[in-house]
Amino acid sequence: MLELSNVRKRFGDREVLRGIDLKVEDGDVVALIGPSGSGKTTLLRCANFLERADEGTMVFRGETYDLPKTSRRDIRRMRQHTGFVFQSYNLFANRTALGNVTEGLVVARKMRKAEAADRAMEALRRVGLADWASHYPSQLSGGQQQRVAIARAIALEPDIIFFDEPTSALDPELIGEVLGVMRDLAESGMTMLVVTHEMTFAREVSNRVVFMEDGQIVEERRSRKFFKNPHTERARQFLRAIGERE
Repeated sequence: MLELSNVRKRFGDREVLRGIDLKVEDGDVVALIGPSGSGKTTLLRCANFLERADEGTMVFRGETYDLPKTSRRDIRRMRQHTGFVFQSYNLFANRTALGNVTEGLVVARKMRKAEAADRAMEALRRVGLADWASHYPSQLSGGQQQRVAIARAIALEPDIIFFDEPTSALDPELIGEVLGVMRDLAESGMTMLVVTHEMTFAREVSNRVVFMEDGQIVEERRSRKFFKNPHTERARQFLRAIGERE
């Protein structure tokens, strides 16, 4: 599905990613966890070309991309098969929930408006928001706005969805509704690469955990084994610090 090799990224004198190798198989739900500043979000953004890696290659759907040199045309083609859910929703304030979901289908996919509307409504139904299709973002809670953002991603019928801390901007009482949608997507077989601080999701929904620190992968294991018995002392310290390990 997706394989990253030797991904490196600098911001000024600081090397944020230091030679990352990561493979995501079809149907995987991979949780990227670790302390703030470890490079998780940067890795996600480099994988979808929202940031340009300084070095590294990516194999996606059988095609190889030289990350620093990939053309805009090839990036557009690659993004035809991906979705991205941001921390801050990134919805158009002047469009309804339905309009936000149809926008990418009409503009990027050149889909007819009627067909786009049908697909967008199905996506809104999947996230439990069909009855809110005519509402504007200002009329929706944070959890509902994030579910619209997820609907926008799944309406594209992507091969993989990247999630960048999708619950970090939400009040605690709204987190569950977003995680519930993500759990349903995982159970449906959607391939997902998720930067998250929600350890319940990482432990119970993801099938693999990638623990990062200081721009490197410190440990990568099956999720339940990672939380039960991490191999590295640094991972054990991290889990103890967040109350996930005795």
